[in-house]
Amino acid sequence: MSERLHKRLARAGVASRRAAEAMITAGRVTVNGEVATLGQSVTEADDVRVDGQLIETQRAPARTFVLYKPVGYVTTASDEYGRRTVLDAMPAIPGLHPVGRLDRDSEGLLILTTDGDLTLTLTHPRYGHEKAYRAWTGGDHDPTADELDALVDGITLADGPARAISASPASGGAFIVLGEGRKRQVRRMLAAIGHPVTRLMRYRTGGLWLGDLDVGEYRELGPDDLADLMRPTGAGSPNWDRNWDLMRRRWG
Repeated sequence: MSERLHKRLARAGVASRRAAEAMITAGRVTVNGEVATLGQSVTEADDVRVDGQLIETQRAPARTFVLYKPVGYVTTASDEYGRRTVLDAMPAIPGLHPVGRLDRDSEGLLILTTDGDLTLTLTHPRYGHEKAYRAWTGGDHDPTADELDALVDGITLADGPARAISASPASGGAFIVLGEGRKRQVRRMLAAIGHPVTRLMRYRTGGLWLGDLDVGEYRELGPDDLADLMRPTGAGSPNWDRNWDLMRRRWG
């Protein structure tokens, strides 16, 4: 049975499907000794290599972690400028890669996995996984409920319309929940209503919360955690109230 090469690489835990496509385009992947092409199909019998390293047909069990990403770390597997990446904060596990982005100046919940299919599920807009943030802002006053309502109604940014699922005041800032993850979106939305962000922390993705992790700490997710993670809005999570109370005590 054949499958597309980028799916084979994701299934083997090499990278997400999108990153695998970039590897193929860059000429880093060979099939039976020939440089691979984008969209190529392969079977289990084909010799598939990345940078000369054979990709095993049978993948190791997928592993997924949550990291409290510190400020100053970039969300990539490697960095051309020599900056610290999120993989520097993690154990060396083949195929481990970050899911989505959290900009260098932001902190908080970041998922890392060896499962390319999970990466697709968490990052593709059609699956609708919420991302929740605690923002601290500058300016001469804290964001008001009326000002934040404008973010829920929708505003226009340089790259098009944007809206929050919810936005509510907090001490020195706001709580913001988004259903998408455009570049520096929370920062740009709050700046658009006159409240530049001075600190930004993500505390939830889907139904998975940061919990009591400290900066730089990580933990591997078990079956219950993965079940929570796969809840796009978090609805139905048995630990919702406990996690919300913990988050408000820490950052409210």
